Amino acid sequence: MWDGQELSPAVSNSACAVFQNFNVRRSTPNLTATAESSLTVPVHRSSVADGEHRRGKYLDMPAPVWHSNWSSMLFLSVILCLANFWLASAANNGLARTPPLGWNSWNRFACDISEETILSAAKSLVTTGLKDVGYEYVVIDDCWHADTRDPETNAPLWNPVTFPSGIDNLSDQIHSLGLKFGIYSSAGIHTCANRFGSLGYEDIDAKTYASWGVDYLKYDNCWNEGLSGNTTISYKRYEKMAHALNATGRPILYAMCNWGEDQSWTWAGELANSWRMSGDIADLFTGYDPGCPCTSLENCTQFGYRCAVTRILDWAADIAPYSGPGGWGDLDMLEVGNGNMTKDEYITHFSMWALVKSPLMLGNDLANMTAQTLDIISNKAIISINQDPLGVAASRVAQMPLEEGDVQVWVGPLADEATVVAIVNTSPANVTVTLPWSEILPPQLLALERVVRIFDLWQRVDDKRWGQELGPFTSLLSEAKLRPHETKVYRLEPQSTQDFAEFTVQS
Repeated sequence: MWDGQELSPAVSNSACAVFQNFNVRRSTPNLTATAESSLTVPVHRSSVADGEHRRGKYLDMPAPVWHSNWSSMLFLSVILCLANFWLASAANNGLARTPPLGWNSWNRFACDISEETILSAAKSLVTTGLKDVGYEYVVIDDCWHADTRDPETNAPLWNPVTFPSGIDNLSDQIHSLGLKFGIYSSAGIHTCANRFGSLGYEDIDAKTYASWGVDYLKYDNCWNEGLSGNTTISYKRYEKMAHALNATGRPILYAMCNWGEDQSWTWAGELANSWRMSGDIADLFTGYDPGCPCTSLENCTQFGYRCAVTRILDWAADIAPYSGPGGWGDLDMLEVGNGNMTKDEYITHFSMWALVKSPLMLGNDLANMTAQTLDIISNKAIISINQDPLGVAASRVAQMPLEEGDVQVWVGPLADEATVVAIVNTSPANVTVTLPWSEILPPQLLALERVVRIFDLWQRVDDKRWGQELGPFTSLLSEAKLRPHETKVYRLEPQSTQDFAEFTVQS
């Protein structure tokens, strides 16, 4: 039985085969909104043989924005297969077979950091139980640096005031807790906070990081001396650090942070284990901010630093197929617990980062967080979706604009023939959604008429376990009521039969 624990490592099907089977029966949904601001999402199956897409007979029905009909989904599955093959044979350092989980100092502390700050976060991962659910990296972001490099060797030096015991000693203490240690630099002459960067110093920096016991490098894009503007230039700049890290002989996860410049999602997986795809996130759920000026990723040159959750999610919908084991699209660090969003907004933020297989890097004050924050970021059922060994990001298959915001449906295949479904309400209105499971289940389950179990991953089984079973499969999910900015996440899986081993979990 599903109990929100991490997945068994066994995977019965390849990502390509499962994703193709998963999408081949998809048809266009019809979305309607009533005067009472509730929403119905009935989906009428079309004929796959002739490609016909029928609309339901509803009065005053607006045309839906449909991003993934059956033919385009098959196209995406081909892209996914090619991307996964490329990723598996490219970065190839054996790291990040599932998205990295950990904590980063920037979102909450920015430059106000010290060895006490970092060690406190590391200890909190252990004492709160977050380490036990998978969070393992403790990453110092910008501002750990001394004023200058070593004048004789050009090696990087830490700030002796804020890190009096030394970065290497801090690394040892973090390792002693059973955690891994990460650090930050930039592929430019300065970091984003005007400390010394690594451009031109890739080899000495990589060797020094390795000697400090670094396990993770976040590598930014500030002050890059104009070495961007096309794929070749950006690729070569980031390739230097990739080679330098590999040459150390130490396994160091390479987290590229070039904000999606030069469409990095098309090439970064060859170099890095994760790659940022947008400007910096802010503790904002929705809306436009002039600090994040681009309206789309295409031809964006000013990626910004105050991007709302829903804007980043919109951009991620277009590039999800480029993620896969060893190289993950990074939607930026989590803002959960930093105080400017509601509980429902933070749940949506956490859920959707997990479903699109973004790294889950916490960005709050772990030593002083609320019980509500801990509850959200420790949901094992949601984390298990993120860490599913199939490694396929969910796709947005339907989107209906409302007067403000929209309602979206996201679907993704999981290992062992399971499926994850998310219904996202980005609008400020209460909505009611009806969703036909028959349009979401993999066709092999429908063909065999197997019993399918449905779990609500934000409802508890008891005080400890996430993932309340809703009951066996029925043709519709009737009246799923969503509050403003709420998301519901469901896991669908086949019930065991004599011909199929039941989905298992392990502690």
